[in-house]
Amino acid sequence: MSDSSFQRRKRVLSGVQPSGNLTIGNYLGALKQWAREQHRFESFFCVVDLHAITTPYDPAVLRAKTREVAALYLASGIDPAISTIFVQSHVPAHSELAWLLNCITPLGWLYRMTQFKDKSAKQQAESVGAGLLAYPVLMAADILLYQADAVPVGDDQRQHLEITRDLAQRFNHLFGETFTIPEAMIPLAGARIRAFDDPTAKMSKSEASEYHAVHLLDSPDKVKKTVLRAVTDSGREIAFSGDPERAGVNNLLELYEALTGQSRDVIEAHFASARGYGDLKKEVAAVLIETLEPIQARYRELTRDDAYIDDLLAEGAARAAEVAGATLALVHERMGFLKARA
Repeated sequence: MSDSSFQRRKRVLSGVQPSGNLTIGNYLGALKQWAREQHRFESFFCVVDLHAITTPYDPAVLRAKTREVAALYLASGIDPAISTIFVQSHVPAHSELAWLLNCITPLGWLYRMTQFKDKSAKQQAESVGAGLLAYPVLMAADILLYQADAVPVGDDQRQHLEITRDLAQRFNHLFGETFTIPEAMIPLAGARIRAFDDPTAKMSKSEASEYHAVHLLDSPDKVKKTVLRAVTDSGREIAFSGDPERAGVNNLLELYEALTGQSRDVIEAHFASARGYGDLKKEVAAVLIETLEPIQARYRELTRDDAYIDDLLAEGAARAAEVAGATLALVHERMGFLKARA
């Protein structure tokens, strides 16, 4: 048997915070792609609840949203028989490795992070928690614990992956080869969906505006209302365009493209006889409802019994802890900690 037969499959790790409501952007940019790629990689998908407490939050909502996000992972096609699904806080190694990495992270690296600048600017200086500053180190710990070869990231997360790579290289230089240096797995084109009420902004699951996004658990009526209110322009031509003035129409077309899988030529030909943007909006709403219906049906089935989700998450945490524990033990050895007696 050749040596290559003993090589493990490449690993992928990613996660979503249990804050806000998951949107169609989260589905197309993350969950759908995770479900598709899980057969090619050894996949770890966590609900990153520790990341959700860096800004003010409601404990009861956090608990409920943690189960909701886990159920939406499953409803979107992530198979627990193939992928490891777990809650970040259920594997204590995440917090411990984050502390160990914090001790070798230069403050200057953290102060340069765009997300810290943006979020801290919205709070009074004295109310900004240290967790917000150290957030990228926890994210690095999440990735490095599993020796992930690849991490699915959008443009807004590239900086976090870069600091993860920098920390892995710094640790390896200080203490010897320990961590895999992860590469970015860039989402497919068309997966970056913009806000319906402001097509110049990224769609956010935490935005309070009522018609900002279509959420995965929205009713058909809510989906229709949101799409029909989508910001467009004063023109009539339905065609893909890089013109910022036509960002709203382009966003709707890219969403239609991502949902249907049709080519741009086919889509433009289809809408060539449309009477205006109203026709485009109605068809986008229709394919959205068609896409969400099986996800919502599966979600309702999965959430009839909280015990089912909790048991599945416990199984996932046990599998994750086995991998994470091996990495943490190696880190302890490299850093010179005295091994505890059994």
